[in-house]
Amino acid sequence: MNTPPDLSQLSPDQLRHLAATLMSQVEQQEQALEQSQKALRHSEQRNQQLTYELALLKRHKFGQRSEQLDALQISLLEEVVDADIAAIEAELEALVTPATPPATRKKPKRAPLPPELPRTEIRHEPESEHCPCGCQLRRIGEEVSEKLDYTPGVFSVERHVRGKWVCAQCETLIQAPMPAQIIDKGIATAGLLAQVLIAKYGDHLPLYRQEQIFARAGVPIPRSTLAEWVGICGVRLQPLIDALRDMLLTEPVLHADETPVPMLAPGKKKTHRAYLWAYATTPYADLKAVIYDFTDGRGGQHARDFLGDWRGKLICDDYSGYKQSFANGVTEIGCMAHARRKFVDLHVAGKSQIAEQAIEHIGQLYQVEREAKALTAEERQRLRDTRARPIADTLHRWMLAHREKVPNGSATAKALDYSLKRWAALTRYLDDGGLPIDNNRVENLIRPWALGRTNWLFAGSLRSGQRAANIMSLIQSAKLNGHEPYAYLKNVLERLPTHKASQIHELLPHNWQHNA
Repeated sequence: MNTPPDLSQLSPDQLRHLAATLMSQVEQQEQALEQSQKALRHSEQRNQQLTYELALLKRHKFGQRSEQLDALQISLLEEVVDADIAAIEAELEALVTPATPPATRKKPKRAPLPPELPRTEIRHEPESEHCPCGCQLRRIGEEVSEKLDYTPGVFSVERHVRGKWVCAQCETLIQAPMPAQIIDKGIATAGLLAQVLIAKYGDHLPLYRQEQIFARAGVPIPRSTLAEWVGICGVRLQPLIDALRDMLLTEPVLHADETPVPMLAPGKKKTHRAYLWAYATTPYADLKAVIYDFTDGRGGQHARDFLGDWRGKLICDDYSGYKQSFANGVTEIGCMAHARRKFVDLHVAGKSQIAEQAIEHIGQLYQVEREAKALTAEERQRLRDTRARPIADTLHRWMLAHREKVPNGSATAKALDYSLKRWAALTRYLDDGGLPIDNNRVENLIRPWALGRTNWLFAGSLRSGQRAANIMSLIQSAKLNGHEPYAYLKNVLERLPTHKASQIHELLPHNWQHNA
């Protein structure tokens, strides 16, 4: 143990030296303490980030993924779970010994089968109308149960009989010409071509599966022939796509989004990431349309090439590829759903009270939108001014106040910063009754690609991806206008060969009439 020096025995110079030494030691200890505190704060923030990321990963793997999966994907997942439960219950029932009384289960109420379906009656009666004792049996009633049957699609043949007429005087031969077809001298009618296209791009059935289905129905059609039909139809439908794109770019407000699609690199056995872009009109627009654009990358130049001289209001996420368009005169409209999603993830990860309060405030904005959905643009604007704007102002002040209380780099700070840095774009919808609050419309329209893209790709080429984008544009635009896609596409393929270029707009989904 070191004994402290006797200060009374030290000279003035020694005392000054000792004081300087002690001051230096204190300064070093303060610096070490500051560094320790800084390291502790960094460790706490890093721990929070890792906890947040771990919770998200667990949620993606085990939890309900409503923020990640669309309704179709969730439905497929539920089908697997339901099938497993049914299988386990069947195995448990098989393991029950005869001595064990069966468990009473409530019989599920089954929805009746549609009455318009044709019915074939199959009667099951006793082999004999006499009882084993020899007496005559008397029928007192019956029990009816119905089972749903299915017969594969039935092909039919159109016999085009072209009469040959000759003049007895001059012996001139007269014969009516064949009607113009999408595929000249091909065997497929517009109805069969529409079926192939809808099955491939609407029902996500690749051509090899359609080949198998047709073969089971008794008409084997080689996959190469089906591919030829698809390719030719894509070319024939291009003028319709061009006209629809021109109409879309007359709208003052558009949605935009993009999703990756694997594309097979020519001459190689590996894929690279291509992108599908979607541009759609708003729910409040008179024109209901969506155009998909397939590109070999995600660069912002692709968006600028599609938009061209368009200078309207673009509703999109915060992807940097749109920034140059904003610098060129396009007005950015933010997506409140993206802002909300940041707080949803934060709340799921750690039950954050700040996130819960933010979700509550944003929910109030969405409640106003639900009430304003059926209103005109002017009425919607007035409702937003009186109801939504005060909520947004309160939310903004609340975010600024809480941002000062949370450390930089934390998950809470990142969620707040996402909204605060984009606040002007997020709240521009408050100034225009024709603008929606979020970009959900185009996100919903781009989701069918997530389910079906493995059937079209590996895209093989940019052309095949663009063809898929074109046909999907017609299918989804037909749905937006309330048309059954097969009926629409069949009618278009019938009329397109004889339609004049100046009348092509009559075939667009928003102008098409079912009885045309």
